Amino acid sequence: MRIEKHPILSFEKKPEIHFTFNGKQLIGYLGDTIASALHDNGIMHYSNSILEERPRGFYCAIGNCGSCSMTVNGVSNVKTCMTELVEGMEVVSDTDEVTIHG
Repeated sequence: MRIEKHPILSFEKKPEIHFTFNGKQLIGYLGDTIASALHDNGIMHYSNSILEERPRGFYCAIGNCGSCSMTVNGVSNVKTCMTELVEGMEVVSDTDEVTIHG
């Protein structure tokens, strides 16, 4: 889900960053947020709502909602849409049922 070709803009290749999500090794790129790297890897389901058990995922992308909050390197409630990806990060959702598209 990453734009690689555009008629006007050019995109430089960025260095890869390796991280884990629920124990699975994934790859993101320098400058990605955690949420954008997960989205790029086809992961859309991050957690479930408490009352209705409905799936939650990447929603506002500006840190206002809590849909993307996860545990990052042992710290809970990290807003992954606002947190830059770092080599070796361990990201854990509150559900084992993640939806992977693509």
